[in-house]
Amino acid sequence: MIVTFTANPSLDRTVALPGPLERGEVQRAVSVSQESGGKGVNVSRALVASGLESLAVLPGADSDPVLAGLRASGVPFVSLPINEPLRTNVALTEPGGVTTKINEPGPLLDADQQEALMKLLLESSRGASWVVLAGSLPPGFPADFYATVARRLRSAGNGNAPQIAVDSSGAPLAAAVSSGEAGDGSGKPDLLKPNAEELAELAAAAGFASPATADELEADPAAAAAAAAAVVRSGVGAVLATLGSKGAVLVTADGAWLATHPPVAAVSTVGAGDSALAGYLLAHGQGAAPADCLRQAVAHGAAAASLPGSTVPAVHQTTPDAVTITALRKD
Repeated sequence: MIVTFTANPSLDRTVALPGPLERGEVQRAVSVSQESGGKGVNVSRALVASGLESLAVLPGADSDPVLAGLRASGVPFVSLPINEPLRTNVALTEPGGVTTKINEPGPLLDADQQEALMKLLLESSRGASWVVLAGSLPPGFPADFYATVARRLRSAGNGNAPQIAVDSSGAPLAAAVSSGEAGDGSGKPDLLKPNAEELAELAAAAGFASPATADELEADPAAAAAAAAAVVRSGVGAVLATLGSKGAVLVTADGAWLATHPPVAAVSTVGAGDSALAGYLLAHGQGAAPADCLRQAVAHGAAAASLPGSTVPAVHQTTPDAVTITALRKD
């Protein structure tokens, strides 16, 4: 089973526009859709759509629309009851897949609620193969929350802990990577899934590689692989860096690969990175080699981009045979 943890879930509303977004003008939507969301929730949705067992752990009142949506879509979950409503995020999509997102900050959880949420995750993760720690943290959470969760999962596992994947940004991402640099590194993830922007920020902040912008990393997969390799050398197990329409790179201690997919008619990029992570985990659970885990990740991400709103694909909607894998240098 794969457990996902979403500390800051959301109701994701997607508004499809008939043309480019015009600031300051009135525009009529072509369509509006909504899904229960947040990065971890999206990963669980994609895994369940492909027939895998997954459990989403998140905060939220039983009557909250986010939990109601999970219940209606058949995604198993456990939640920590809170009094505040969960946030609503809005995505504006233009023809061609250009997406503008407006994300609310989320409810404030106090120290006792944070501890209760962590304990709920620890209890729910017994026997899991992977735990995915994903998305932003709500206001008031310490930046090293994910690193603390990773350490406690490993301590509670007594040598049989699940593997840990982290997909976040900003300070929580940096803290997950820097965790334990003066100690045993037990807070570092087995898998990190940044996009190009997050990888550029991480590499620059930690001094792992020469400064580069997200556009430069997308245009030069070798540079992206070099930045990812520096992160791996710091103690992270592997880095799956998604590069938008340019595909993705995977770097482990044993190799580096680039995967590309033929162009798709992009409809919405919301959740594409989350679907890519789900595809990687799906293949990993089937015993696939690293390059083939990357292959399925890119196939899942491409399929998600071709679907409306925050719809996630099932494995039968993906085309891994269309993905090209190229070995890269790690440094």
